[in-house]
Amino acid sequence: MPISDVGAVEKLTAQLDSNNLVQYQLPLASLNGDGTKQSIELNPLIGKQITLHFSGTIACKHCGKRTKKSYSQGYCYPCMAKLAQCDLCIMKPETCHFHLGTCREPEWGESHCMVDHYVYLANSSGLKVGITRHTQLPTRWIDQGACQALPIFKVSTRLQSGLVETALAEFISDKTNWRAMLKGEPEPIDLKAKAEELIPEISMRLSQLRLQFGSDAVQELNESVQEIHYPVSEYLTKISSFNFDKTETVSGVLLGIKGQYLIFDKGVINMRKFSSYQISIDY
Repeated sequence: MPISDVGAVEKLTAQLDSNNLVQYQLPLASLNGDGTKQSIELNPLIGKQITLHFSGTIACKHCGKRTKKSYSQGYCYPCMAKLAQCDLCIMKPETCHFHLGTCREPEWGESHCMVDHYVYLANSSGLKVGITRHTQLPTRWIDQGACQALPIFKVSTRLQSGLVETALAEFISDKTNWRAMLKGEPEPIDLKAKAEELIPEISMRLSQLRLQFGSDAVQELNESVQEIHYPVSEYLTKISSFNFDKTETVSGVLLGIKGQYLIFDKGVINMRKFSSYQISIDY
């Protein structure tokens, strides 16, 4: 039975293959600080017994210091309080304050927020609206467990994407029901038809944004729907969550992977939530 070295959890990486099936890996960062990492292929482990062992140590993924509690998915409290990527505006892009000159890290803001973003419709636990940087497709959709996705607008900054998203969120959800997402595949949705219904509802808001930011700031797209399939052999009818803060060992038959969740026969665990936790894996 292979046993991995102890490494720090990073969010699952994923790629779509030629059949639009997600291929997953679990990266474990080396503890010696040299930047190397193991990458464990997860799809071949579906149907097998695997065990995750938490060593009891959490080390901030920015500064490397040990922390009793992880903040913002892998940071110590001081780093969480000072890093731009941990600011509230990352969760609420419509509150981006870069233009006010108050960004915690202006250089980071330039490369992550003052770049093209997409506003999209997705079907994860039902219809939702979301936003992401232009470099994060289809990764963002996979992370949310979306089975269908359609980019409908391209905008120039994160702030603009947030303003378009909040306009659409008056009509549809901007959140994924993670429990429903993990219980099975959602009913298919005609995302093209939904976009045609929704865009006229926010036409006045779009006109205001174009007046404020320029006529090219919000561009309507005509893209194809992306279908996404997940490597799940069986879904659970009742969802319970494993938590490394309560138990150091998570074990069971791996039934599948969806979003950032490993689905075991007795429960699920969100690996992204436990970024920077130092674990090993028996498989």
